[in-house]
This record gives sequence, structure tokens and C-alpha cells, in this order.
Amino acid sequence: MSKKRSLTLNLFIYPNGHHEAAWRYSKAARERILDVRFYQELAQQAETAKFDAVFFADGLGIGDGVRYASRFHLEPITLINALAAATQKIGFIATASTSFYDPYTLARLLGSTDHWSGGRVGWNIVTTSLKSAAQNYGHAQYIPHTLRYERAHEFVQAITRLWDSWEDEAFVNDAASGIFADTERIHAPNFIGKHLSVKGALNVPRSPQGRPVYVQAGSSEDGRQFAAQYAEAIFTAHQSLESAQAFYRDVKQRASQQFARHPDHVKILPGLSPFIGSTEAEALTLQREFNELVQPEFSLLQLKNQLGLEVDLRGHNLDAPFPRHLIPDNNPDQQAHSRFQLIVDIIDREKPTLRQLIQRLAGARGHFVLAGTPEQIANHIETWFTQGAADGINVMPPWLPGGFEVFTREVVPILRKRGLFREDYSGSTLRDHLGLPRPASLYTPNQQAA
Repeated sequence: MSKKRSLTLNLFIYPNGHHEAAWRYSKAARERILDVRFYQELAQQAETAKFDAVFFADGLGIGDGVRYASRFHLEPITLINALAAATQKIGFIATASTSFYDPYTLARLLGSTDHWSGGRVGWNIVTTSLKSAAQNYGHAQYIPHTLRYERAHEFVQAITRLWDSWEDEAFVNDAASGIFADTERIHAPNFIGKHLSVKGALNVPRSPQGRPVYVQAGSSEDGRQFAAQYAEAIFTAHQSLESAQAFYRDVKQRASQQFARHPDHVKILPGLSPFIGSTEAEALTLQREFNELVQPEFSLLQLKNQLGLEVDLRGHNLDAPFPRHLIPDNNPDQQAHSRFQLIVDIIDREKPTLRQLIQRLAGARGHFVLAGTPEQIANHIETWFTQGAADGINVMPPWLPGGFEVFTREVVPILRKRGLFREDYSGSTLRDHLGLPRPASLYTPNQQAA
């Protein structure tokens, strides 16, 4: 008898919340966004609600528009260490770029964190396209899309060998025999690639999970192929059930057919930013209140960057149709981005005004935004979960802490009543929560034979 599927719920934390005007909202805790205790409290609330994990994105420079919005990122690996110390079971997923880290440094950081958290760490694998980020790390130009993914493939292969370089039995720690480590079970990766090379074994023993959970968020063609090969959880953005279903089928089929992976070991997790009210009208009023706080200067700058526009949109009439002819059709690097295509699809499908488009994207940068009652939010989650569109949801509260508090108080009990979400944790690691197997080291005899 197969085990019943259980919904995955992650809390995706942005400093003030996911709506771009959240920092201006009267009930947002904007004075606490540099206070680690604020994030510890959010993690504790998520753990009390039995969420799988807390997720942090990252950026490698000051975001455009910081004059108008909280466009900064606290370093996520440092932050999850502080949060792990204040919790017991919930997992933590930190973003780190394959474009500017080196495998050995990142393997040590996340491997160490996985040890002292008791096996609760995931790595969100990203490539970085921003020219400003490249310049911050001493590169004159950004790395083209194709080369970023070439490097990312090598990076994952190298870091996997590093995390696996100690077999589970290599750490002996036996005072009686005088043997601290079985050096026959410690292996040097000796990885040499086109972009990266790593010689020696990691200087940290194998962690409780074997290695951190591999998470990925790209939905471009290269991103899907990368996810199918490596990712154990995939964050994704969709504006319709049909789009989410198509993505779900595609990535799981690629994982199964091309890489002989079990489709249940590839978790698809779309984002959802819910405005929750006791009635639908109340929820819509709340959403309008946020949208009225949007500053077009910021929104239009964001849109220009996302679409790769050459023209400054600030001179256009906000209540006129979006000027579709301004979107370039000869920028393959821009068009390779999944978020670019998502926005173009909204423009072509809905023919919005410029104001309607920026308000649409203000909620969660292209992720699904839904205003409704707790029952309506739960219905949406259940539909996507049961109709082949999602294995779970990344909950993206419009503002913090209230937007998350109302979700845990009002929506989670409905999901439990319907038998969709756990009453308690059944294990102690992030892999346990997600129902993922603990991988064997690449260097164990049976894995080497395979």
C-alpha cells in the first residue's frame, strides 16, 4: 500500500513581505528587518505550524530601486545558522550562486551548518546574471546564460563529490583504538572541468543528511533540464493551473526518462502570495490597499529590467495599454529567463494597462497572488496539489508578520482537516520532512559500480 501524499509547505521570507510596497504598510514590522530575533520568531511560528522549511533568496548587490523599496538581502547562510539555533525540527533553505562561490568554500559552509542543525539544510542552486553582481566580484562582464549553466553543472558535480568524499563510516572517533578517521574511506574528488577544479577531500565529515537537499528555481529550458538532473525540490512561478500542470509533467518526465530518477523525489513547489480576509470583499480591499502604496518609479524600473527594455517607461501613460512593441525580440539571453516569458505571457493574454501590469507584478514578482477567504486559499492549494500541478506550496506572505500569522491560524487548520497536511513531524531532517531518501556516498562500493 503506497503512502499517502503529504503537502509540503515552506515559508519564503522577504524582509518586509513579498508585496513590493509591504514596507509602507502600517502593520508591517519594518523597524525589525535587521533584528535577528524577528526572523527567529518567524521560524519558530513556522515550526509550530509544522512547516517543512524556511527559505531565503539572495542577491549579490544592492537591488535597483532601493530608494523606493527594501531591496537588500541579509546573507542567508549566516542567517539560517542563527535560526537553526532557535528551532528544533524545521528545515532551512539558503540560496548560493554557482557563478561566484567556489565549490570547496560552499561545501564547508553548508556542510558545517547541516551538522550543527542536525540535518536541516537545503541549498537553493542559482546562477547569477546581473552585470552589477559580476562587477562586485571582480568580473568586467556578466557570464552569458549558456556558460552560467555549464559552470553550474560542473559546480554541482564538484560539490557533490566534496560532500560525499567522506563515506559514512570514515568518521570513527574511537578513543580505545586510537583511530579518529578511517583514511581508506576518505576520497579526493580530483575534479577537473572546463570552469572549475577541486582536488582534495572536504575537511568536514559527511553530514547527517549525506548532503544538503538540492533546490532549484529556474524554469527556462536550461533550468528545467538542470532541475530534472539534480534538483530535489523546485521553486516555480505560474499564473494558471494549466501552466503549472504542464511544468509539473515536463520536469518529472525529464527526471524519470532522461536521468532514471524517481518522480516522487522531485518536489514541485509553486509560489503563492495570499491576501486573506474574513470575506472575499475584505481580502480584495486589503489587496487594493497594498496596490495603492505602489510607487510607479520603482515598479517601472523593475519592469524595464525584467523585460530588457531599452526605453524608460516612466514617460508612458500608466492607464494606456502596455506598449508591447517595445519588448525586444533579439535578446536571446533575456528571453532565456523564465520570468521574462511569464510577464510576456501576461501581456499577450490579458492586454493590461501599464498600471494594471505593475500592480499585478507588485504582489510577488510573477508568482500567483490570490485574495480570498481562508477556505478559498485552501481550495486553491488543494486543487493544485490534487490536480497534478504541485507537491506543495511556497507561502509568500504579502507582509510580515501578520500575513503569515493569519495563514497559519486560518488556512493551515483547514488543510489539516482535509487530510492534506501533517499534524506533526515524523522525522528530524529536512529530507525526512520532504520524503526524500538519504543518498549514499558516490564513493561507496555499490555506488562506484553503478
